[in-house]
Amino acid sequence: MTRFAWGAASDTGRVRQANEDSFLAVDGLFAVADGMGGHQAGEVASHLALECLQDGFTAAGTDVLVRSVEDANRTLVSRSTADPELAGMGTTLVAMALVDANGRDAIGVVNVGDSRLYLMSDGNLAQITEDHSLVATMERQGRLTAAEAAVHPQRNILTRALGIDGSVLVDSWEILPIIGDRYLICSDGLFNEVDENRISATLRRIADPSEACRELIRLANEGGGRDNITCVIVDIIDDAGRDPNADPANRVRTSHTGGDLTYEEPSSVQPKEPRAPSALRSSFTWRVGVFIAAFVFVILAGFAFIWWTGTKTWYVGVSGQNVAIFHGKPGGVLWIQPELAEESELLVANVPQAAMFDVENGVEQPSLGSARSYIANLIEQNAKSASSTSSSSTSTSSTTTTIAR
Repeated sequence: MTRFAWGAASDTGRVRQANEDSFLAVDGLFAVADGMGGHQAGEVASHLALECLQDGFTAAGTDVLVRSVEDANRTLVSRSTADPELAGMGTTLVAMALVDANGRDAIGVVNVGDSRLYLMSDGNLAQITEDHSLVATMERQGRLTAAEAAVHPQRNILTRALGIDGSVLVDSWEILPIIGDRYLICSDGLFNEVDENRISATLRRIADPSEACRELIRLANEGGGRDNITCVIVDIIDDAGRDPNADPANRVRTSHTGGDLTYEEPSSVQPKEPRAPSALRSSFTWRVGVFIAAFVFVILAGFAFIWWTGTKTWYVGVSGQNVAIFHGKPGGVLWIQPELAEESELLVANVPQAAMFDVENGVEQPSLGSARSYIANLIEQNAKSASSTSSSSTSTSSTTTTIAR
């Protein structure tokens, strides 16, 4: 059974008047949420999201973890709709949990927003989650460098968060646990003030998780402390459920939104049987045959994987003046190009501003039904916006909504 040691700390910082961050640290479930909305709304959002996460994680499965985040999103939307003082509240959420993956322990990870989860393995620090922010998207597309993204005036604009829409895409991963691995979950108040080299050095230098959290918060305040700062550090201290022959280098961390996760396992080594000199030639021929067969299998498997990747998903995008559903991945995968499945009645001009960027770049969905539901939700949002506008003013106006903190 995988066992953990952990520490956690949170600080208001040197500029903000209140701490809208929240963290959850119980055995087997760890999370950080960075609330937004102002005047206690952000604090309510982050606390409520983590309460829903903990209540919903009733079974050790990554799919259960994802559903818990989706339930938290629906709860936040419902609460902000019912209480005018909480209107517009939202939160990021990143979490890790001990889950069962085909009968063995794994670390399930979920993420919405720009709070992060890092993994330090063999002294090397890697960011596992992807930031759901405008500048991070532009950086991934090659439109900004990392240095430009760090000082961009719109770096606080999120493209995804809990509590903003009735449905939300949740990124998820599974990672094989290895003794000595260290996980860091944190809000942007840390990594916006402390560069990754100093974070990495601190995680290597200080063994105690709680002490390391306090030191990271001290460094963030020393760097300016312009936002709330929250850190949760989790160490893997026992991974008895792991195959002792498995090579840590062969772990595959697969990001996905829906669908199944698979691991590549290291090939088993078969003992060689002694052969007489007279059998040397036939042995050589057998090995060459196995090598060729393995090579052909790898090539075929590669083609199969590319085909599967390029055809298993759907996405909502733009076809002329209308929002449409495509079968495939945005931009295609090598020779496999997406195909137009159906056009909707929704005009691009009527897409809510908050969703426009995602729609123009393609919003991936796990099924045709999910894609139709996403478009129906956009149509409903547009209808509500039009109704609200006409009832509140005799003049025509347009409202642009962004997710900003």
